[in-house]
Amino acid sequence: MVMARLRDYWPLLTARLTGALWALLFWTLVYGYCGLCASIHLLKLLWSIGRGPSQTFQRLVRENPPACLNDPSLGTHCYVRIKDSGLRFHYVAAGERGKPLMLLLHGFPEFWYSWRHQLREFKSEYRVVALDLRGYGETDAPSHQESYKLDCIVMDIKDILDSLGYSKCVLIGHDWGGMIAWLIAICYPELVTKLVVINFPHPNVFTEYILWHPSQLIRSGYYFFFQMPWFPEFMFAINDFKALKHLFTSQRTGIGKKGCRLTPEDLEAYVYVFSQPGALTGPINHFRNIFSCLPLKYHKVTTPTLLLWGERDAFMDVEMAEVTRIYVKSHFRLTILSEASHWLQQDQPDIVNKLIWTFLKEEMRKNEEF
Repeated sequence: MVMARLRDYWPLLTARLTGALWALLFWTLVYGYCGLCASIHLLKLLWSIGRGPSQTFQRLVRENPPACLNDPSLGTHCYVRIKDSGLRFHYVAAGERGKPLMLLLHGFPEFWYSWRHQLREFKSEYRVVALDLRGYGETDAPSHQESYKLDCIVMDIKDILDSLGYSKCVLIGHDWGGMIAWLIAICYPELVTKLVVINFPHPNVFTEYILWHPSQLIRSGYYFFFQMPWFPEFMFAINDFKALKHLFTSQRTGIGKKGCRLTPEDLEAYVYVFSQPGALTGPINHFRNIFSCLPLKYHKVTTPTLLLWGERDAFMDVEMAEVTRIYVKSHFRLTILSEASHWLQQDQPDIVNKLIWTFLKEEMRKNEEF
């Protein structure tokens, strides 16, 4: 009788043990790689101090924003306070009120300004809103790390749509903003008429791929490094934010020679925003919650989707783009740009804008036919 009961419960016990083993392996990977990344960055810090201690801790005070951040051709600076969280969000809006909403979600380390080319381009037919996400730029930054969980960020976007007086939008996200855009389309498909994601795969593709492909694990090292308190912010700030500048300008991670490179004023705009007191903690707190939120239980996307990818992306393996197709149960189009970097909408703005227009108008024609 005991043996019979054991046979009955054996599949359940096996499943639980397997789940526990996977969880143990997963968190061992997370914290082990976190320690490795921290050690590497500590060595970089010591090397920098050895070469020039005064330069390592040099940091210019930037009190006034560059003129490009107040360029009227980009739109109007606006603020909205959402009811549930009480947070005040900053955004830049272009195009007439009442036109269909196009909502733009930036990545890391970016802010609304990364969408400057799209604000100018799409305002003729849309009310274009480039948001500063929770913790970024002029948007409020809660002090508690738990305030940056993905479900909080998703609710932000839902509440912002409501506060702006819209029930649906064309949603475009890049990098971390792409992750959020996927989640909105999964959790609240009624809010998204068309989805455009730039250089970020479906969230489940990302979590599964990173476990089985060491190359992506290395590319995503910063996800693990960011699990540490205060040290990532410190490393970004040394040498007057050299690491931040390096992301956009280096040969490996930056915009290529054939791309639309950032001007000195563009680069200074990024440094200005992230050099403000405490300006890095909110953005990095987004990453400090990610491993407790993935993989997703619900993952199907039923919204027409365009995925754009820069093949020279130093942070995301291009193979993840093609695998994403299996999660989209609606029209899906993938375009890979061979000479483009991770910063695609800034790197190749004319091509990206043309591809988005084609996708939007193609979907409009389909709707008219029905």
